[in-house]
Amino acid sequence: MSIRKILLFFCLVASVNSLFAQHATSLNVKLNDDLHQLEIQQELTFVNTSADSLSEIYLLDWANSFSDKTTPLGKRFSEDYLRRFYFAKPEERGHTTIHKLTNSRSQDLVWERPKDKQDIIKVTLPTPLAPNASFEFKLTYTVKIPDEKFTRYGFYENGDLKLRYWYIRPSVYTTEWKAYSHKNLDDQFVPKSNITITIEVANDKVVTSSLNTSERVDGDKKIVTLTGNNRIENKLYITSENTFDKIITDYTSIETNIDDDDLPEEAKALAVDRILSYLDTELGSYPHEKILVTNEDYLANPVYGLNQLPDFINPFPDGFQYEIKLLKTITNNYLENTLLLNPREEKWVHDGIHIKILMDYVDRYYPKMKLLGSLSDFFGIRWFHAAELEFNDQYPYLFMNMARMNLDQALTTPTDSLVKFNQNIANAYKSGTGFEYLEDYLGTEEVKITMKEFYQNFKLKEVSSTDFMTLLQKNASKDLSWYFEDYVGTNKKIDFRIKRVKKTKDSLTVTIKNKRNAKMPVSLYGIKDGRVITKDWVEPFLGTQTVTIPRDSSERVALNYEGIIPEFNQRDNYKSVSKLTAKPIQFRLLQDIEDPKYAQTFFIPEFDYNIYDGVAIGLKMYNKAVLSKNLAYKISPKYGFGSNTIVGSASIYNTHYFDNSNLNAVRYGVGGTTFSYANDLFYRKYTPYLTFYFRDTYLRNNEKQRLNFRYVAVERDRDQLNVVDEPDYGVFNARYIYSNPNLVNYFSGYVDYQLSDSFSKISASATYRKLFLNNRQLNLRVFAGAFLYNDNTNSDYFSFALDRPTDYLFDYNYYGRSEESGLFSQQIIPAEGFFKSKLEPAFANQWMTTLNGSTNIWKWIFAYGDAGLIKNRGSNPKFVYDTGVRASLVADYFEIFFPVYSNNGWEIAQDNYDEKIRFIVTLDIQTLIKLFTREWY
Repeated sequence: MSIRKILLFFCLVASVNSLFAQHATSLNVKLNDDLHQLEIQQELTFVNTSADSLSEIYLLDWANSFSDKTTPLGKRFSEDYLRRFYFAKPEERGHTTIHKLTNSRSQDLVWERPKDKQDIIKVTLPTPLAPNASFEFKLTYTVKIPDEKFTRYGFYENGDLKLRYWYIRPSVYTTEWKAYSHKNLDDQFVPKSNITITIEVANDKVVTSSLNTSERVDGDKKIVTLTGNNRIENKLYITSENTFDKIITDYTSIETNIDDDDLPEEAKALAVDRILSYLDTELGSYPHEKILVTNEDYLANPVYGLNQLPDFINPFPDGFQYEIKLLKTITNNYLENTLLLNPREEKWVHDGIHIKILMDYVDRYYPKMKLLGSLSDFFGIRWFHAAELEFNDQYPYLFMNMARMNLDQALTTPTDSLVKFNQNIANAYKSGTGFEYLEDYLGTEEVKITMKEFYQNFKLKEVSSTDFMTLLQKNASKDLSWYFEDYVGTNKKIDFRIKRVKKTKDSLTVTIKNKRNAKMPVSLYGIKDGRVITKDWVEPFLGTQTVTIPRDSSERVALNYEGIIPEFNQRDNYKSVSKLTAKPIQFRLLQDIEDPKYAQTFFIPEFDYNIYDGVAIGLKMYNKAVLSKNLAYKISPKYGFGSNTIVGSASIYNTHYFDNSNLNAVRYGVGGTTFSYANDLFYRKYTPYLTFYFRDTYLRNNEKQRLNFRYVAVERDRDQLNVVDEPDYGVFNARYIYSNPNLVNYFSGYVDYQLSDSFSKISASATYRKLFLNNRQLNLRVFAGAFLYNDNTNSDYFSFALDRPTDYLFDYNYYGRSEESGLFSQQIIPAEGFFKSKLEPAFANQWMTTLNGSTNIWKWIFAYGDAGLIKNRGSNPKFVYDTGVRASLVADYFEIFFPVYSNNGWEIAQDNYDEKIRFIVTLDIQTLIKLFTREWY
């Protein structure tokens, strides 16, 4: 044989080897059930599939992300106000202890964990790894399994183990390393691998996995072998009993522990078969023999709305909830385990296909399904527009929730940069809704064809979002640059309105204004008796566009009448042709979902309470639906049963939002209130204002700033028996507010200036809260205020207060603002001096500085101390102080203060001690709601 033939043979062998080269991992695992530990010996083969030579390899050790509070995962929990990880016991956390990391010849390798990336391992190779070459690792390590309460994966109290990301895997290299840390986003990016796992467990344990399973018994132990090729998923369940149903179909088999609502086995099998048949038709065949569909997967990505219903309420047909839960979870697994997209940077493609599949499935098999199910037919409920919404209307609606608050983010935003509501809900729904938008615009099956071709062409292959966009544009009959550049690549809003309509006998000439700078297409309808007579698409444009359509018998023309386009404001999309008004007026009792086909006004019962007016009940009239509006008004008269008088408030404001700017919004408006401030004495307050809101364009940054200008005009009743020093007055107020609230480091502050006829004053306050690694918490607050001039020498009404501000601007929610004794006099507001003891002097008419501090003794029990200097005209500064114990049941919302020692002496030993106890209480519903929603926005 010639040398040329020999060389040719070896080149051919090398090329075949490179073609079929595959990442592989083999693990021998022993479970120590008592210690919640896995003893692992692993052999890992990494193949360089790139065109570059590699001098290092990055491995993902996500089990070590639970090791302490400073890991990327620990920081993520803190950013989302999830306290359970920060306060967890050491034995509840997990970690990885690496004993050996060698090459295939058992030679030690140089490795390190990069700074602040405790769950990443950087291995320096002895020599660079050439393209198509492979490198073999040997690892021996111990994984301490964390408690399940952090992510739903880990050890359970009953001894069960549910594991995900539990062993070391290689990262992906394209033109750079994509070595991402664990941030509880379910987005580990790893190459497909051939996997063999041998695990030794107790004989009575049940091992469940998506891999092919075989087992043998060895005395009191069970040896389970798990194998699979071209795999991504690594979930493993080790339980005391089998909690999974196995359903075998002609397509693949399903093992699931999702709650089945006690459905018969035949109904479950039919649901699974229909779902898999649908996915096989719409996408293509699934390459593996089994899909593991777990309740933990579903809870991490539920069908929002269904997951909020209590178990005893089921407004949907038998089996619907189970089928939709399965559909969403199976489809997610179907895509995750076959499309090797970058889940952190390109998730919008996965999300778009996922949500489009859900929407199309419901349209096909449940075309008349309402969002509220059978509740839509209930007396009272059926009057709401929410009862008219179809099940699929939730997707554009929940995305629009964020757009209306100017908190929406581009679909190309990495998942770890999304605020929680966008990461969990809004961005996926925007992507799926965008596919619907495209489908309606193109008017054919091009989107579905692209989804199927993309799945079949790139299943288990390296792929990117660019491949999807290229395929979609190839299949489309129109230019889609607007979709890729504006809809996907930015958070630009879609917003059109009809400027005018010129009518002739046979035609309508419609001028449309694009109110934003997003070049998008829009649909134009002719409407008669609420029915669509004509429908035309106006191609993407900026500015204004004039089109002519047949008049037919249209009574109105409308843009986006069917609501398929996720448009910011649909309320100005209507013009009359033959009707008196562009759209009918509608009044609704109780708040409802916005119906853009009507000019809506809502009425809702409302109540307030203070001890002078008693319970005040009334009917609030307002225009704000569930979603935010730029222009909003409310009129809220109430009858006070204690004062037997009409009290209440009214306001109107307009908000301008600015996209991708540190100046987030500008709001201006005017409001007025009137309530009792003492028995049979009333105040009236009128406030025009202008506010500038600032927020970092990186929305996960909690830093916010506000600059507010207002004029507060107050009128108070005069009464000879209750003489007031300043019955009527006006105050100009300018205030800058800064806040950066976080679980670990909290800081807020303000600078305030006030000007009135009789005084001018300036003040500043700052609050700092630090949560240390040893769980010790330190709270500090400082206040300083001084009068620039003060003509009120005979009254402390405008003075700085040591413990209980007079609230002459009527900003604080006092329940008994004029009380000097009794329970309501003990209410305290965290403002000005914020002392808890009642000391003399209680006011300062020249200047005052105070310092408040506290630290925890045990959990929510704190020791507090206050100190300050008070200066009044004609007297020397006086040093004041107090100390005590604070019970912080809900920080800043419900707290009780027990004074111990102060300038008054040992208060705890003095008479009438119960009258010295102070409290903070918040009953305002909107304020309390923010406590539970802050992690989402």
